[in-house]
Amino acid sequence: MGWGFELCAKSAPPTYPCLIDERHIVAQLYNMTNVPMAAWIDEQGHIVRPVEPTGASDGFRKMDRTTFSMPAELAEQGRVTRMGYVDAVRDWVKNGNASAYALSADQARTCIEAPSSNEALANANFRLGQYLLSQGNNAEAQHYFDIAKKLCPESWHFVRQALEMIGVGNASGPEFFAAVDALGDRPYYAPMELTEKSR
Repeated sequence: MGWGFELCAKSAPPTYPCLIDERHIVAQLYNMTNVPMAAWIDEQGHIVRPVEPTGASDGFRKMDRTTFSMPAELAEQGRVTRMGYVDAVRDWVKNGNASAYALSADQARTCIEAPSSNEALANANFRLGQYLLSQGNNAEAQHYFDIAKKLCPESWHFVRQALEMIGVGNASGPEFFAAVDALGDRPYYAPMELTEKSR
């Protein structure tokens, strides 16, 4: 059985507001590569930690792509990494700005890169592609998606969103994994640096 809306809602009915970002604007604005990723934002609306993987790692690149199973050692490493991130969030919730993992405004600023002119142009092309797709102009939409990917070939949110919008399931299909394999030794997820960034 697939994880459709009804099953997800029954599994963990939220008791808080949830954003359903159908146009992927948050991913573009915050430069989110994939899920799970998060940014820490305090009660005053200040970014405490910019977007980073929430314990995700490149271990998924070694999973069996037919069964989606992971080698036991990698699965355990992933669990430990994720729990380390959860513990950091708990520490921030408990201690606020005094948390060892909370960044000052200056520290957070150094972790954020302003979008380049190429990224701004890529975003404009991507949004035009989204509009054309919503109007049923698939071929034209793909043209503008391709321009966005060419302008920012390192940007995974253009690649994955375009694949998924053209066909549900494509974002985790053969074309996506071919692009991941083409990375070679380069990482897909940036390594998580919880303690190093907070010093």
